[in-house]
Amino acid sequence: MHLLTFAQSKQDLQYKAELEKIFKQVHFIYLPKWMSALKCLAALWSLWPLQVLYFRSAAMRRKVKEVVSDNKFDAVHVQHLRMSPYLAHYKEIPRILDLPDAFSLYWQRRKIIKRNIFSKFFQAIEQSRLLRFEKIIKEYNLSLVCSPEDLDYLRALHKADNLRLLPNGVDLSVFYPRAHDYTHNNTILFTGNMDYAPNIDAVIYFTREIFPLILKTHPEVKFIIAGQRPVAKVKELASQNIIVKGFIQDLAAEYNAASVVVAPLRFGAGTQNKVLEAMAMGMPVVTSNVGFKGLNIETGQGAILSTDTSSFANSVIELLSDVSFRQSVGQKGIAVIQQQFNWDNIAMQLENYFAGII
Repeated sequence: MHLLTFAQSKQDLQYKAELEKIFKQVHFIYLPKWMSALKCLAALWSLWPLQVLYFRSAAMRRKVKEVVSDNKFDAVHVQHLRMSPYLAHYKEIPRILDLPDAFSLYWQRRKIIKRNIFSKFFQAIEQSRLLRFEKIIKEYNLSLVCSPEDLDYLRALHKADNLRLLPNGVDLSVFYPRAHDYTHNNTILFTGNMDYAPNIDAVIYFTREIFPLILKTHPEVKFIIAGQRPVAKVKELASQNIIVKGFIQDLAAEYNAASVVVAPLRFGAGTQNKVLEAMAMGMPVVTSNVGFKGLNIETGQGAILSTDTSSFANSVIELLSDVSFRQSVGQKGIAVIQQQFNWDNIAMQLENYFAGII
């Protein structure tokens, strides 16, 4: 295997030695964030989405051409829509485009968030550009998404017959059932990168609209927000009952210490790792549609689907009030993850996809 990727900071470059233990060759293209920002400003009138322009690089194009010319590859794995332009037209090489989710669906769902006129204008332009650009998925032998919902959406939208499903997985050597104490009912946990828009919106929505309803029946319960790079709006949520922890070294231990895990996401796409990881450890989860779709389960099989503010609060209250219910929901989640979301099984599925296009 060969790796060709961007480094966005000098710190990224320090990992090359470790990566060289895995890959035959490792190629970094240095693209600092300030340079990406300038590229976006200089190309505001382009028809490309800004998130794709952000990673536009002549140096990357040259390096791709050089590496492809110097080697005979069986196939290429292109990760993310943002990298798709670099290999889209290398028809002589079998190529898979691996999408984390349907970006146009993500932007469609962002419309529920109240924004100023400028933000709405930018969002409309970016969504329109994405809808046009996303057709690039048809240039690849296969394009993969991790959620059945995203798969159906993209197939209908772009009339693409090369789309296949590759679920997200869980590292069961890290996230596995531990000696969890189901008797305590004093901690609600949310995890995720806290500079990511869907996560920021989710914790603000939860603390302002859902958590006050829960406190009426469980006034001592704490809501813990665990995730790196919390922005100012998240830090400002901290109070006597709300704890903003920032980066967590041992996320599995944080899950294991919680009573209930919540994922009140109002927009986003794909499968939510925070839900999968919690379920793998036997933690009961309450989640919105965004976190639930793609799990291929019935509500209560590790995760409880709640579609509005009051039902979400009531589901959390019900779990906090009943130790046997917490344990029942949590234990069902373990079986789901081990059967459907084991990385070993998913890796074999990916290998089969590559064998098919080769």
